[in-house]
Amino acid sequence: MNRQEILNKFNNDEDRLLVSKLFDKIEFTTKRNSVEHTDFLDMRQRQMLEKIMKEIKFTNYIAYGGYKTAERTILVIYPSKLEEVFKEEQFDFNTILGVIRIILPNELKKVYSHRDYLGGVIKIGMKREKVGDIITNDDGADLIVVKEVEKYIINGLSELTRFSKSEFESIKIEEMKIEEPKTQILNIIIPSMRLDSIISEIIRTSRTKATEIIKEERVCINHELIIKGSKEVKTNDIITVRGKGRFRIGKILNNTKKGNLVLEVEKYI
Repeated sequence: MNRQEILNKFNNDEDRLLVSKLFDKIEFTTKRNSVEHTDFLDMRQRQMLEKIMKEIKFTNYIAYGGYKTAERTILVIYPSKLEEVFKEEQFDFNTILGVIRIILPNELKKVYSHRDYLGGVIKIGMKREKVGDIITNDDGADLIVVKEVEKYIINGLSELTRFSKSEFESIKIEEMKIEEPKTQILNIIIPSMRLDSIISEIIRTSRTKATEIIKEERVCINHELIIKGSKEVKTNDIITVRGKGRFRIGKILNNTKKGNLVLEVEKYI
């Protein structure tokens, strides 16, 4: 299947552009023996591009977001001559990704949330796809960004009122503060382990609305996009609902008198 045949599958202009850029980067890598990379992708976009590369039997790529469990990742496309470098994890990702550390003044520590940092990035006109995960902590945050826009973001954010008293540093990936995510245990009652039943309970909505959310391609299980509500969910599966959060499926605790299941779910907060 050639490039045009694959592009013809997509009606969405943004998806077509994303796929077209992927083909361009594969072509650059092949012709120039260079390392290329996409901008940051959400889980749906990543799954879409990985499916295409599987179709065209292209395997010289790696998904990377700065740390093992990153939700937003870039796809790094490399030539055959560097295959061993990537397999042995010897490539220096600091050459293509930057990390901006924001240190808040004392009066704002423990006050700012993910929304404040992302809002600042959007306010200075930066495209969302240039920024990966934003890792917050009590003292501030580490922003993972495409290297080429690192200085622009620092200069832009430092001029915003909300960050006027903050300090900014460019640090290396290995210097990031990666902490275990905080979680909350929920016990939900469901008729079965179908995805639509679980989604309905964990985000507290109707079964009909849960089905709509799944059809809108907003749900992933273990980073794989799922569009069928009938999908059976298993213990330890990670469910991500775009705009609603991430959840790990625990064990079935017991059965109710009506035959429903009492399921333990871990919500990431």
